[in-house]
Amino acid sequence: MALKVFNPTTPTNRYKQWNSFDEITKHKPERSLTVALRKSGGRNNTGRITTRHIGGGHRQRYRLIDFKRQRRDEPATVVGIEYDPNRSARIALIQYKDGEKAYILAPAALQVGATVIAGEKVAPDLGNALPLANIPLGTSIHNIELIPGKGGVVARAAGQEAILSNREANYALVKMPSGEIRKINAQCYATIGKVGNIEHMNVVSGKAGRTRWKGIRPTVRGMCMNPIDHPNGGGEGRSKSGGGRQHLLSPWGHAKGQKTRNKKKATGRFIVQRRNAK
Repeated sequence: MALKVFNPTTPTNRYKQWNSFDEITKHKPERSLTVALRKSGGRNNTGRITTRHIGGGHRQRYRLIDFKRQRRDEPATVVGIEYDPNRSARIALIQYKDGEKAYILAPAALQVGATVIAGEKVAPDLGNALPLANIPLGTSIHNIELIPGKGGVVARAAGQEAILSNREANYALVKMPSGEIRKINAQCYATIGKVGNIEHMNVVSGKAGRTRWKGIRPTVRGMCMNPIDHPNGGGEGRSKSGGGRQHLLSPWGHAKGQKTRNKKKATGRFIVQRRNAK
């Protein structure tokens, strides 16, 4: 995927880099595979804000993605590559021989007309889904299950990939996009290839309004607040030594960079190497 660069005719266009959408071949979603998406505004059932900076945004419908690749050993043809407003990745509409359609995450370089299939003994080709036990070592994979049959949960964002690095007994050692090496049950399914829309990380929207269209409200820095509102608030003017700048804390007092994962978490035994290991 390429990015469009604009002439600096306006302040918005000066630094804007935007999607060219070259890979998009189908411009309207399959209505039967979408459901209404209701917005919460970051509030819970009592009306209290539980997640900040959420509100507004364009109306959307949620696309039902087949993360489980439920129909096994049945080839499907890629009908089109679509934009999905709910995720950074592109999605592919596939159709089985009986006419049933489904959405899957579109790997990079997947073309319309290609055939994809899921099953235990299928070839490890682009877009195919098979158990980690049957995937060659060193292969790039995405949409990886952590529990057999539950559906893919790892490496689903644009440009992400994990690497199958080794196998030990009933487990596969997978290098996650974060760099963490983790044991995963070898019967878990994964899809071959790297998630498409690789240049997503280089997109520059150019204006604040586009962020509002996404449903993201402004974020105010803690040091601009009063002491009652934030641990970093207060102080007589701007000060690097005192008055709010010295403590890099969240509104709830957590230091930035503080580890929040429970050390006694049961799944910790599956982590072979942490993502920030030297």
